[in-house]
Amino acid sequence: MISYDLPPAFMAIFIFLYGAVLGSFLTVCVHRFPPYETVFGAWRSLTSPLSSYCDGCKTPLPVKDNVPILGWLWLRGRCRFCKRGIPSKYPLIELANGLLFVLVYFLEVPQGRLTQLTESCLNVTVGSLKITDLAGPMSVAAVNWRFVYHVVLIEALLVASLIDWERMIIPDSVTLPPMVVAVAGAAVFGNFWLVPVWTQDPVHWNSLVASVTGAWPKGGATSPVPTWILHYPRGHALSVSIVGWLVGGGVIWVIRLVGHAALKREAMGFGDVVLMAMVGAFLGWQPTVVAIVIAAFLSVVLILAMRLFAWNREIPFGPFLSLGTLIVLLGWKWIWIRFEPLFSNPIFLGASALFLPAGMFVMLLVIRAIRRLFGWSPDDVFVNDEWTSADHLFYFSGETIDRHQGQWRRDSWPGESAGRGQLYWEQWRRPR
Repeated sequence: MISYDLPPAFMAIFIFLYGAVLGSFLTVCVHRFPPYETVFGAWRSLTSPLSSYCDGCKTPLPVKDNVPILGWLWLRGRCRFCKRGIPSKYPLIELANGLLFVLVYFLEVPQGRLTQLTESCLNVTVGSLKITDLAGPMSVAAVNWRFVYHVVLIEALLVASLIDWERMIIPDSVTLPPMVVAVAGAAVFGNFWLVPVWTQDPVHWNSLVASVTGAWPKGGATSPVPTWILHYPRGHALSVSIVGWLVGGGVIWVIRLVGHAALKREAMGFGDVVLMAMVGAFLGWQPTVVAIVIAAFLSVVLILAMRLFAWNREIPFGPFLSLGTLIVLLGWKWIWIRFEPLFSNPIFLGASALFLPAGMFVMLLVIRAIRRLFGWSPDDVFVNDEWTSADHLFYFSGETIDRHQGQWRRDSWPGESAGRGQLYWEQWRRPR
């Protein structure tokens, strides 16, 4: 049981403003991170220049113009200096991030005086709220620090999704720093995990040991959680993070390899591998696997809807992985009830690890055959046959390598040709 001295309405306003301000910072990250290949270079770009500026006139913006949401409304969506339009996505991201903060906070941290910790959306029978002692005077601080810990993950997922949707890439500068925070936070606090690194159904576990060794284990397993977890809380938390990191990245890596083998093309980028490794470092391997399953289901639904409405656009998988992770985080209390029997059965886990990749390979071959049957392109469904202005300029530049083409020949300064790297070519084509 915990007690709050601040009313929920005050907390909602404070958390919303906090999220809106961070949302303004996220828009800067989305804009400045992609051009840089190194993590250090991307984060250094946040300080050079330090202040925000207009993309049109490059004029630094005053502080009052950078107020989240209100600054855009005050300027009516246009730059104060050059009157160029400011995209509405900036205030929308700030608004969405503020509302997301409020939603996550009120689901994770129960509100009201003398509130039970069991009302949290993360509370499960084998969770850290049940196994570790959070009923002391530091219980309020502990659940709030856990919220901050998960906010780091959510913000990284939001930035990665926005960049991936726009540019079809997920830079390491978005995922690697939070990954370090995840492992370090797990080792320092020791009680932020959702479920233990291993849960077992005593009946299935004892029968598996008996089938391997030929004898029923002496004493046998009597608890769904190994006893060493209670004796080494920080070591266990670190193991949850590291195993989650390995499984999260490993599952996407296997999917990537199987998809490439079946479709003869890159089915998933390496940025998705690093993204789910980061998620696993925060949440552990079981929630990460569930998030991948939910993401796959959501992507299939969207692809079918796109076929129905004839919308030809290639959709990255990163936003689905992020959405699946958010669903798992906010609905873990109800999701774990359905998946706990599966993750507690070692026989099922072993069979899944062996047969699911093979089943996925067969399924992708069937999908490829169906695409051929209906006359879709076997390599890329999203083929754009429209001749754009960019295509015309690219074609024309290839046809006009000679700068004198279509013009009367004129004598000009040789440095002009030398600067284009065409001096000797022109002398060979047009000897004097």
